[in-house]
Amino acid sequence: MVRHDLNVSETALALHTSQPGVSKQIRQLEEELGVPLFERAGRQMASVTPAGQAIISIAERVLAGCEDIRDAGRQYADPEAGDLRLATTHTQARYVLPSIIQAFGEAWPRVNLHLHQGTPEQMAAMAQSGEVDFVIATEGMHHYQGLVLMPCARWHRAVIVPKGHELETLARSEALTLEALSAWPLITYTFAFTGRSILDRAFLDAGLEPKVVLTAVDADVIKTYVRTGLGVGLIAAMAFEEDDEKDLVALDGSHLFLPSTTHIGMRPRRNLRPYMYDFIERFAAHLTRERVDAALKAPSAREREAVFNDVSLQVA
Repeated sequence: MVRHDLNVSETALALHTSQPGVSKQIRQLEEELGVPLFERAGRQMASVTPAGQAIISIAERVLAGCEDIRDAGRQYADPEAGDLRLATTHTQARYVLPSIIQAFGEAWPRVNLHLHQGTPEQMAAMAQSGEVDFVIATEGMHHYQGLVLMPCARWHRAVIVPKGHELETLARSEALTLEALSAWPLITYTFAFTGRSILDRAFLDAGLEPKVVLTAVDADVIKTYVRTGLGVGLIAAMAFEEDDEKDLVALDGSHLFLPSTTHIGMRPRRNLRPYMYDFIERFAAHLTRERVDAALKAPSAREREAVFNDVSLQVA
């Protein structure tokens, strides 16, 4: 129910059963537990009760543990085959992962890779429940509490403008400033994905207020609206490609905004399969099997951070 936004019909469809069957099972579970799990508005499920939230959280951990047991069995039955389920953002899926996935597929031809996209909140829920093996997260890190987060790389933002734009001319003679940028309408990532704090903090510290006229999940959408003249784009520098150079210009924004860090996140104390370690190291070379295991077994966040004290992150 929770994974389908409390929609009984969608839940029944996913479970290949009837709506009355789902409703009956929920009532029987509530009777057995002695507490209501959902608030109801007529026949509709309106929200999850506090008791339901606590019980669902435990149930997700139990289901994730069951998946770990299945993984352990699969490992001994056939260590070269299996599934790798990732959740990530559009930017990572579109601009970073293709070459890594291609090389991984050649090395592990009998591993099926499943790529999911979602908001930080959705990706965190998928990892906690065992729906995915790990997430590749870039921002909104407060959603990932309870997961082991391992730093992979840093990335900077680029300012995207059409060729011949006034900011391009300005940038040729002097470093781009936030004051100059604040004079233009801005198009950037949806704040649910990246969080607005880095953007706001930079302008606030400069005593300025950004004029954000459009936000989008997809860097390609941002570039499309920059081409229409709607505003100036702010995207991850890695999302600017050679094909964009025909009509767009990427101006260096690394001095304007603090860098962001990409992390791989997963549940603590997981037993990973060999191909999972291999994928992680292909994505971030410093995340060796030994370092990943040390982070997963670390009893506290402070000790987990110490695992990466000697790591110098690459800048994308």
